[in-house]
Amino acid sequence: MTSTHATACPHCGWPDGGEPFQVLSRHTTATGRTEWTRCGCGSLQVRVVDARGTRVVSRSGPASGSAPARSDTASR
Repeated sequence: MTSTHATACPHCGWPDGGEPFQVLSRHTTATGRTEWTRCGCGSLQVRVVDARGTRVVSRSGPASGSAPARSDTASR
């Protein structure tokens, strides 16, 4: 994972200030909270929530072959 100063996911453009696609875990720290989240494109993100607000401090690229699930596909 790499640190980030961006304000949006570099892989799909979803704003960092928006709600994450999926919250994987939350951990209380002495100064606030650390959250592991997954963006809609599959990128893992580490968010720090403290008195300064919420910010993405590290993120990965999307997993190979990952894509958001499509709701319009029919089961066979």
